[in-house]
Amino acid sequence: MSAKKTKMSDFISTGLVAQNRRASFDYHISEKFVAGIELTGTEVKSLRLGHANITDAFGIDKNGEVYISNMFIAEYSNKGYSSHAEKRDRKLLLKKKEINDIIGSIAKKGTTLVAIRLFFNEKGRAKLEVGLGVGKKLYDKRETEKTRDWNREKARVMAKYA
Repeated sequence: MSAKKTKMSDFISTGLVAQNRRASFDYHISEKFVAGIELTGTEVKSLRLGHANITDAFGIDKNGEVYISNMFIAEYSNKGYSSHAEKRDRKLLLKKKEINDIIGSIAKKGTTLVAIRLFFNEKGRAKLEVGLGVGKKLYDKRETEKTRDWNREKARVMAKYA
């Protein structure tokens, strides 16, 4: 099987790679952080092609450092002799105070570190926006859905008269 030929126009240099749209539906996000990620070369190349999924990703504490677990980065198609594990734990690069805040919050029952969006910043570095979230109950989710539907309907009516 031959590798798929990629063009330079296929690569993402800056901007959004992946987004977790369920995060705001499933969790009350209280605080957000933007963190760098420790990646290998083939992971970065795969991200530049947009082959990532952060829907199930969450943060964990390992030896006083914060890692993102269950983040899927597809295997790079034009790899040479080495590749990467698709769902390995990846270290988040944060300031010490942020790490302490996150670890303290994760230790509380019911609080989770959730991946919100994965993007390349202006300098071309891979960044992950994470948030501290508390899980919503079913009635909270219904309320969120109801307000979203109402805002959509309201926009339709206003567009009709504008």
